[in-house]
Amino acid sequence: MNASPKLVRVTEQGVDWAKVRADFPTLKRTVHGKPLVYLDNANTAQKPHQVIEAVDDFYRNHNANVSRAVHQLGEEATALYEGARDKLAAFLGANHRDEIVLTSGTTMATNLVAYSYLLPRLKPGDAVLVTAMEHHADIVPWQLVCKLTGAHLKVAPITESGELIVDEFVAALTPEVKFAGVAHVSNVLGTVNPVKELARECRKRGIPLLVDGSQAAPHLPLNVKAIGCDFYVVTGHKMCGPTGTGALWARRELLESMPPFFGGGEMIRTVSFEGTTFADSPHRFEAGTPNTAGFAGLGVAIDYLSGIGMANIAAREHALLAYATPRLEAIPGLRIFGKVPDKAAVISFLIDGVHAHDLATLLDQEGVAVRSGHHCAHPLMQFYGVSGTCRASLAFYNTEAEIDALVTAIGRVRKLLA
Repeated sequence: MNASPKLVRVTEQGVDWAKVRADFPTLKRTVHGKPLVYLDNANTAQKPHQVIEAVDDFYRNHNANVSRAVHQLGEEATALYEGARDKLAAFLGANHRDEIVLTSGTTMATNLVAYSYLLPRLKPGDAVLVTAMEHHADIVPWQLVCKLTGAHLKVAPITESGELIVDEFVAALTPEVKFAGVAHVSNVLGTVNPVKELARECRKRGIPLLVDGSQAAPHLPLNVKAIGCDFYVVTGHKMCGPTGTGALWARRELLESMPPFFGGGEMIRTVSFEGTTFADSPHRFEAGTPNTAGFAGLGVAIDYLSGIGMANIAAREHALLAYATPRLEAIPGLRIFGKVPDKAAVISFLIDGVHAHDLATLLDQEGVAVRSGHHCAHPLMQFYGVSGTCRASLAFYNTEAEIDALVTAIGRVRKLLA
């Protein structure tokens, strides 16, 4: 295979963020005649050219199916695919590569747990505990299996500032609760939940905990062993990797106790018309042809993030948030949702009298890309009594100048709508 792509290296002087930014071709675009200011990173991250080139290189030089051929291309494709598993295991702090199931993203990973682990174990009267700030991907799968089994959903409350009320979460861990799910970082509020503490309380009561790491994996150093949860899910496209990639980490003994979720090729040991025996985990959960090109790219994305250093990324984004927050708060009529200390670099906001979609549409005309709507968090919007918000979500490749551009664009929109 070709030599590894050139990646960011941290020097004794730290990270050259201008050089990092130059790795992202999309950020050089103009939109509506204005330089693009991309502030929708909680939705999906932009991709460095190293990741784009890795996907291109796969299709140009290594395209084959995995684990089905003894020829050279098949071996190369399998090495890239399995290499992504190794890199994810190291990135997440797993004990072993076989604790990593490669999936199409967080949603598939969560549904895998819902149907393969939880569905066989729930019974009428049981409950699944979540929090009021969850993404739909950590609500709907549990609702579906609850409906099939006669179980029900319980919800731990949050404060107006967007902080989980930990005592209420712990109090809700009553005997009928057989499973719990929590976002590591809220995609709307930026709240960083105390997942280590929550995992400890769940473990005391024998309640498995799934942590949704979609918004944490791109921004924070992670170690699933230190967290102490039972399941952790991530999605590749938020980690500067290709879409259609992600992973489930689970304790090995739990994976080995779970029946397959999907059936088909690749996940079997033997098949006859009388019956089928399945491969060992994690491969029993990876039926069919995978997104091998995507995982080749994800492996490079993990190398890229690790080359910068997750602690450096977290510090950079914290500095950007500290720069942005007072400037947005100074705008008359602007309300920020989520004001807990040490939050992630996500700012959801509204301006008095302006619909979120209208505001986002007008900001787009100024070249500024933000998200508007319910952010796949309908219950959270209902808690705040709004139909949706605008969300500016920052990444390490953003700049103070882009934050200034957002503030200026909001000022122009306010004048236009006055």
